[in-house]
Amino acid sequence: MTTFNSPLEAFLHWESTTPDTSFLKQPIDGKIRTYTYKAAGVEARKIAAALGAYGMPPKSHIALLSKNCAHWIMADLAIMMAGHISIPIYPTLNANSINQILTLSGSKAIIIGKLDDFASQKAGIPEMRKISVELYGEDEGDSWEKLLDQYKPLAKLPTPKENDLATIIYTSGTTGIPKGVMHTHGNFMRSAHALADLVELPPHPKFFSYLPLSHIAERAGIEMRSLAMGATISFAESLDTFARDLERTQPHSFGAVPRIMTKFQEKILESLPQKKLDTLLKIPLLNTMIRNKLKQKLGLKEARIVVVGAAPMAASLIRWYGKLNIIVHQMYGMTEDCIISHTNLPWANKIGTVGRPLPGVQAKLSPEGEICIKNNCLMTGYYQAPDISSAAFTEDGFLKTGDIGEYDHDGYLTITGRVKDQFKTDKGKYISPAPIELALSKNTDIEQICIVGTGIPQPIALVTPSLLGKAKDNEALSHSLEETMNQINPNLEKHEKLEKVVVMKEDWTVANGLTTPTLKVKRTSIEKIHQPYYATWFQEPEKVIFEG
Repeated sequence: MTTFNSPLEAFLHWESTTPDTSFLKQPIDGKIRTYTYKAAGVEARKIAAALGAYGMPPKSHIALLSKNCAHWIMADLAIMMAGHISIPIYPTLNANSINQILTLSGSKAIIIGKLDDFASQKAGIPEMRKISVELYGEDEGDSWEKLLDQYKPLAKLPTPKENDLATIIYTSGTTGIPKGVMHTHGNFMRSAHALADLVELPPHPKFFSYLPLSHIAERAGIEMRSLAMGATISFAESLDTFARDLERTQPHSFGAVPRIMTKFQEKILESLPQKKLDTLLKIPLLNTMIRNKLKQKLGLKEARIVVVGAAPMAASLIRWYGKLNIIVHQMYGMTEDCIISHTNLPWANKIGTVGRPLPGVQAKLSPEGEICIKNNCLMTGYYQAPDISSAAFTEDGFLKTGDIGEYDHDGYLTITGRVKDQFKTDKGKYISPAPIELALSKNTDIEQICIVGTGIPQPIALVTPSLLGKAKDNEALSHSLEETMNQINPNLEKHEKLEKVVVMKEDWTVANGLTTPTLKVKRTSIEKIHQPYYATWFQEPEKVIFEG
């Protein structure tokens, strides 16, 4: 495979050698609008020319606020072509959070793409140059489409050096003020090449982009890997058309977070209840047809690898998919290491672990068990935060991940918790919630879990029910949750044993501020709301309590 020093160099290679290859496939009103490498290059160059006409200093910070779409990628390329630095912003953030990132980053302009509710977000954007895409119904500032008519493609493009800053990615942040992770052009391409080398895919593979491009996993794993491989990227039109769009794409590799895989499972069990599915899978020939049909419907029939990251996935769910011949591989990485850390692979997949270090990765555990990583694409630091940046590394240059883990005798890593997530009960004993949450998550009636216990003698589980759980009455759901608690408690230390399960009356979402845009539970925010009730819940006679 050809290696590139920057994303722009990679794009220009495919644009010149395969100009008519499909690059971006954007569904609009049920029809696919396809942009070849050549067509995308023309649009990106014209927007780059418009950015140049704004008279901003070289290497200005340009924000990008949009859901995943063709114009996200073209805007990112335009920012590079104009010699600027991108500041991606999660499309689900509220006005205050958007304003916070624009202020922290010192952004000079913003490109506004496909959004669900820009009307509620626009107050967060101060006076600055704005470009919005009319195709998605936005008309703030300059029109992308009118700029295409107004400008000629930028002829002279910069040649970014490997160590030049490409982007500042503000971490979604389960706690505190978001930190701006700085990555270079070289980091992006070294990450992309490492990912592209893991599993052999066809030439010009097909990818499906739906996890936020403002997050490192999709940015490196889809956008940058596509640029490294000359791939085609397809997008979902909406949440309603997601399943159809994915089935139509049939990507050659697929990445997800555990909640997505749980949702897929729920949809399957809605039409094929578990008992019926088990029966069908025992019948020769018919079982192969069922597996193929389900893989086709999910959009995974051509996937050479299915990877899950961002949070631990229950071993029981991985095995459930295994029975459908969908092999799930857990992967581990973070924004700061450009997701080049550990992964399971088709020929080396140990359920319950996040795999072994990727080629070229050095990993070690601190005396406290914290996972420390060194690779060739570590962040250069946090933007305008030298003290926090230096504290993120060991003296010998390893990134301190903040995760606690342990290796088995075959070198597979299991993550056992977060350094900051540990809490003390009033017995003075430390508890790591992650392993208990993972054990509980095998219950398909549970959607989200947060183990808490500050100020009470034993930990309790706060949970939101899944669609399957919501379909049950309170008595049946209580029985299910209590049964799971009774199953896992014998395997826990005395001070870790769960005393109660509390079923929340509302889901934890990005909108209510209780999950991050990557669907991680915001423990601090949940604790802030519910901690005053811990003692009362603890004293209730029932083992399963329904909030409010």
